[in-house]
Amino acid sequence: MASIVHQCRLFFIALQFFTRVPIPGWVGFDPSWLHHASRYFPLVGVVVAAVAAAVYAGASLLWPAPVAVLLSTAAAIYLTGAFHEDGLADMCDGFGGGLSTERVLEIMKDSRIGTYGAVGMGLTVALKCALLSFFSVPAAIAALFIAHPLSRLAAVSLIWEMEYARADGKAKPMAQHMSNREFGIACACAGVPALALATAGMVPWLALLTSVTGAALVAWWLGAKCLRRIGGYTGDCLGAVQQVAEVVIYLALLAFFHHGLWGLECACTWYATWRRK
Repeated sequence: MASIVHQCRLFFIALQFFTRVPIPGWVGFDPSWLHHASRYFPLVGVVVAAVAAAVYAGASLLWPAPVAVLLSTAAAIYLTGAFHEDGLADMCDGFGGGLSTERVLEIMKDSRIGTYGAVGMGLTVALKCALLSFFSVPAAIAALFIAHPLSRLAAVSLIWEMEYARADGKAKPMAQHMSNREFGIACACAGVPALALATAGMVPWLALLTSVTGAALVAWWLGAKCLRRIGGYTGDCLGAVQQVAEVVIYLALLAFFHHGLWGLECACTWYATWRRK
């Protein structure tokens, strides 16, 4: 029982760190909990997805899809305090304007936003809104529950595999180390809702596999860039991975829902059945 309570505390600490959601008073606080709370970062994504999906579903009853998507996206950004968007903007500025490792880190720490950051963040948010507006209501809700947890798992993979690049920073308390067990918990938090949606038939299995592959490629690509440019990652890098992975997941899902690639999975299933005969 004590172990379950401790895991609940870790989740609430992660929720408090990554969102504006107030947490119960009984949770308390211990600095050591921050080192282990990142395992629940994908579960925080489930909470964000639930809020975004609720706003989208309600708004879609009154307004066209583009308006519903904008309101849903605004709700998600408000809930997280634009935490990840800010990270993406800082990484764009730092990697775009810095030549040395020291200069990149200096630019990323600057609270002001530059041209690279404004363009990168603007295009990413615009892409997310444009992509989601092409989904049907059930498909958009399913996409939110896949993209938000899975993109956060992609970000968490950097904590699992790499070293923190700064001596200090806003993400360091949650980013010093992640064990294999903790990463397994993070995978479960992202995988359960995705597998549930696929099992219920709301998302094609091949679309889910493509989404997972896309998110993994984003983590690998941006992780390699971070390692080469600054010798590790920062909290801004985690935000950038989350944002880019979210866009890639929407791209993968929309390819199936909008352009008939669902038929490709049906054909593969039929072929596999025929081969077994």
